[in-house]
Amino acid sequence: MIEIEGPRFVDEHGRTLLLRGVNLGGSSKLPLHPDGATHLSEGFLEHRSPSFVGRPFPLSEADEHFSRLRSWGFTFLRFLVTWEGVEHAGPGLYDSAYLDYLEAVARKAGEHGISLLIDPHQDVWSRFFGGDGAPGWTLEAVGIDPARVHQTGSAVLHQYYNGTFPHLLWPTNGARFGASTMFTLFFAGDLFAPSLLIDGEPAQRFLQRHYFAAVAQIASRLRGCGNVVGFDVMNEPLHGYAGLGDLRRLEGSLKMGDSPSPYQSMLLASGFSQTVPVYEMGLAGARMVGRRTVNAEGARLWKDDRECIWRRQGVWEIGPGGAPRLLRSDYFATAAGRALDFDRDCYRPFVERYARAIRAANPKALIFVEPIVGHLPPRWDSKEIDRLAYAPHWYDPLTIVRRRFYPRIAYNPLRRRFVFGRGAVRRDVEGQMAQLQHDAKERLDGAPVILGETGIPFDLDEGRAYRSGDFTDQLSAVDRIMRGVEARLLSCTWWNYTSDNDNLRGDHWNGEDFSIFSRDSGGRGLEAVVRPYARATAGEPLSMRFDRNNGRFIFVFRHDPRLAVETEIFIPLDRYPSGARISVSDGSWVLDGQLLRYRHAEMREVHMIVVERRELTTPLPHSILGAKKRIRSTGSGGAG
Repeated sequence: MIEIEGPRFVDEHGRTLLLRGVNLGGSSKLPLHPDGATHLSEGFLEHRSPSFVGRPFPLSEADEHFSRLRSWGFTFLRFLVTWEGVEHAGPGLYDSAYLDYLEAVARKAGEHGISLLIDPHQDVWSRFFGGDGAPGWTLEAVGIDPARVHQTGSAVLHQYYNGTFPHLLWPTNGARFGASTMFTLFFAGDLFAPSLLIDGEPAQRFLQRHYFAAVAQIASRLRGCGNVVGFDVMNEPLHGYAGLGDLRRLEGSLKMGDSPSPYQSMLLASGFSQTVPVYEMGLAGARMVGRRTVNAEGARLWKDDRECIWRRQGVWEIGPGGAPRLLRSDYFATAAGRALDFDRDCYRPFVERYARAIRAANPKALIFVEPIVGHLPPRWDSKEIDRLAYAPHWYDPLTIVRRRFYPRIAYNPLRRRFVFGRGAVRRDVEGQMAQLQHDAKERLDGAPVILGETGIPFDLDEGRAYRSGDFTDQLSAVDRIMRGVEARLLSCTWWNYTSDNDNLRGDHWNGEDFSIFSRDSGGRGLEAVVRPYARATAGEPLSMRFDRNNGRFIFVFRHDPRLAVETEIFIPLDRYPSGARISVSDGSWVLDGQLLRYRHAEMREVHMIVVERRELTTPLPHSILGAKKRIRSTGSGGAG
């Protein structure tokens, strides 16, 4: 059992939990059988197209993957599902075979002692915009023809791109017309497109109602699975156009390839060709490298009997001479006579409605919220939404954007500055993670924090490590992240574990290659990812650190006198090939496989546990040596 108590995740005994796990999995964003093939081999029969049965892996492989993850110390998984997977056939038509499959996989995870956070995943709205998430019928419901998306520049699609698809081009689809329009309608349609009705219902209410109902189908189906802890609200949500101050400007720091302004995007979707700036991403950010004419053929995104939603709302018009002109460049900046506060006016009400819908299906579910990309989290207190956790994402921008590891350089996106020097970089990473905890304390009434995603691309330097076998940079990049996680005593789920990852196609989605597992090479980066940690603490963790170079792990905590239970430490024995030497400040311990069970002595308030490699000869700090002398005869077990 996992519950929330103030700023902590706790178990049924009241022990503080540090959750460690992965996102499962990267290829779950895409259907396994887009042609509607049947699935008799797994006990499920499904004829509709597409089918997500078999994502993240065939049920026949579940024991293999779950046992592997458990052996790596992962007992908590962020489990990816998609709205499209549940409701791809049409509004209100749910894929029962997929729901059956999800329940079977969830129960398998429970057999291995693994808890699940269900993540309704999306990226840039839908795979029809180059991402994943929403079903294709959501586009058609508002008048968009999915077949014309790429031609009109409404999204850049991998399958139609001329040449090698550039790294990180896909996220720019979030600012293009398709995703921007759908997210605006989804979060703020009542404010900005009140006249747009779908089957007689306002577009925002129609889209949100179906999203809530689809995720509630999963919540209801998994209600009997005790290892399903809770539900993420939505992965990396975007605000669309809502809140933009000037439609003539393309906002944001991520610009790549053809980069039309929001107004130009509207015109492109209506068949007006545009000359737009072209950008490249450099070490110092985006720089314009030229201009290009887009949609020279004059294709329209809209179905033949429909026109631009925003033209209908009076944002722009076609003048007497047939030329378009912008009427309201600040149309999306205000609502109801005041400046729009997206989090207050749009996102917060959405989360509150979502929480009610999920808890109607599963009253025990925890709710995990992450902010709109680029925003702080909205303000809540625990009386408004109880049992709420904060699940932001954290990535090292330089490593992600450049696909290189810079040991002495980092970029802080919060302060928009570079940081130089190994020590300064390490402190800066820790500081950014501390800021996430501060945000949870100040804005979410002290909710517990878990990094919903963090990770690195394993194909650094254009996949050099696959050819040389030298993964030094990957290990260093992982270690830098994990040292920050440990310093801040954070829970986290690593991005990601993809069961069918291979060195050629990576995670099988937009060229990404983040998986810590590959069918070609097995576990990747494990020397840095898999490390000792305090899984369950009978009190308050005070500090935790691990040095992967010498294997020394030090954990300090203050016990809670109300808890007469053991503290549990996961110790990956692969890190201690000659055995582990365990020292404690007091009390007794037993090593049971890879789990250290420590029972503290009541006479002391603060306790220390030290794990070392047996061959370690480097002197320990004086304070630890003193503790070792006091407890030399108290251990009741050993390793190696």
